Amino acid sequence: MDQWSIASSLNRRALLRRAGTAAAGLVALPLSACEAQNSLFSADGAGANPLAIPELNQGIVEQGERVFRLSISAGQKEFVPGVVSPTIGVNAPYLGPTLEMRRGERVRLHVDNGLDDGATVHWHGFELPAAADGGPHQLIRPGARWSPSFEVRQRASLYWYHSHLHRGTGPQVYAGLAAPIYVRDDEEDALDLPSEYGVDDIPLIVQDRVLDNSGKLLYPQNMHAQMMGVRGDRLYVNGTQNAVFDARTGLLRLRILNGSNARFYDFSLSGGQTMQIIASDGGLLERPHAVRSLRLAPGERAQILVDLSEGRPLSLVATSPDNSMGMMGGDGGGMMGGGMMGRRRDDTEMDEPFRVLDIRPSDSSPQRKLPSQLAPLPALDPSLAVRTRRFVLDMGMMGGGMSINGASMDMNVINERVPAGQWEIWEIANASMMAHPFHIHNAQFRVIDRNGRTPPPLETGYKDTVIVDPREQVRLLLRFEEHTDPDLPYMYHCHILEHEDAGMMGQFVVVDS
Repeated sequence: MDQWSIASSLNRRALLRRAGTAAAGLVALPLSACEAQNSLFSADGAGANPLAIPELNQGIVEQGERVFRLSISAGQKEFVPGVVSPTIGVNAPYLGPTLEMRRGERVRLHVDNGLDDGATVHWHGFELPAAADGGPHQLIRPGARWSPSFEVRQRASLYWYHSHLHRGTGPQVYAGLAAPIYVRDDEEDALDLPSEYGVDDIPLIVQDRVLDNSGKLLYPQNMHAQMMGVRGDRLYVNGTQNAVFDARTGLLRLRILNGSNARFYDFSLSGGQTMQIIASDGGLLERPHAVRSLRLAPGERAQILVDLSEGRPLSLVATSPDNSMGMMGGDGGGMMGGGMMGRRRDDTEMDEPFRVLDIRPSDSSPQRKLPSQLAPLPALDPSLAVRTRRFVLDMGMMGGGMSINGASMDMNVINERVPAGQWEIWEIANASMMAHPFHIHNAQFRVIDRNGRTPPPLETGYKDTVIVDPREQVRLLLRFEEHTDPDLPYMYHCHILEHEDAGMMGQFVVVDS
């Protein structure tokens, strides 16, 4: 068994042991691992390493289907020069290629599992049959192949694929089993937005990681990681630390994916320069929105346009907001704040901006005019809903009871049966003391309101993952148009991966109305 498989197997057993147990039963890291001497978020010095751009994989058209051949395998990566860490990748040692497909075409994906452990691959953001979803029920055993096929129904946008292994999603995504998907369509093509992959249209997979004293990748398994999720103190973009991109155009399109296990980010541009938000999880907004900052939780995506016409270098920067209410060393004096636990190196919060990506334009160029309108969106009409469902997220005492509506994830229990073709309102309420990103499979929903307030610009379009702050209620409007299956479920869950693994997840089936 390879080194990562051994570590992953141990992680899964630990997760299995602690699922549904009290905090006292959680696995703790050795002290040396908790106090890894890392250099945190590279606030020192400018970008030094060329940004890695994931290989573009457009598949091959065979008998009317666009076919992708993907192989999951163990790999190696030097997170620190000269120190090799075991990883997982798809057609690569770490992470994987960007898959490109078009709306309306049929795709087939042959996924081979070359690991010594089971794996799954979930097509995050896609509307598709439950058998093709890639959730925990679609386990790919070691040495086996899974070949889902479906029609691409999504609007043009950035989606992604990642592990969704039951009670093992956190460690597998952390090891590298995640990568982008581009969906394109005629509507977006007509707008003349930057769209040359790797030139003026760039995917950014933003992830934080913890390294041990030797410089090897470490997946924490302590009580702190269970409660707050794994939050590292080194930042990587497409696997690159201290990343720099040499831009050759005056307008740059950045497709940002928060691929971290648990960390939230507030993104902005250096010098207070505005950026134009043009798309959310599920595609283009009605119009560009000029903003100075943008918050993304794990699983969320956004697309921004950056004006480089003046030829001046700038940086995409971020702060890491504390997404808890004084828990575990958060804003002083709260639950366990600085007493029993205090601040941990695997839970660095950064109030000062740190660099995500340095951008170096080649020269000044004429300013490019943006379209005033992007994509028409149907009016948001909650009166269409025929029923309302309520989902309450909670963590229990000390994080030992991750649950939705009082129940932890059970593979044998269908929590909701949802009729196809009917509009519903889903009320997501957060009874815990920290924010949770809530993700629904097989859906692109609209955000109605947050505690009765109008949602911000990024939430005016289609979404599949939404932040729910402590003591907040967010209302969503959604409909499942087809793909009925009375037995095989989809998931809804917190996208802090350690919370998902510990039980903050439920199952629903779509049935004939």
